[in-house]
Amino acid sequence: MIGLFLVLIVIGFIAGILARAIVPGKDSMGFFSTVALGLVGSFVGGFIAYVLFHRDATGGALQPSGFVGSVAGAVIALLVFRAVNNRRPIR
Repeated sequence: MIGLFLVLIVIGFIAGILARAIVPGKDSMGFFSTVALGLVGSFVGGFIAYVLFHRDATGGALQPSGFVGSVAGAVIALLVFRAVNNRRPIR
């Protein structure tokens, strides 16, 4: 169980880094923010895949297509984060 948790954190970190590399612009995010971005991206990507294909994780928890979905979801989450963050007034 702990091994799976650590693997998910590593995958979330890699997905977050790739999302930050794909989307142009500067992001001042630390390690934990990048991991959170990747994990949120995994949930977003998984939800979109379930809505489109009506499949769940019956084929296994870790799949290459799931990683691609995690990166795509992390890109979407990063764009939403930037849109929300840019609306706040600067004080």
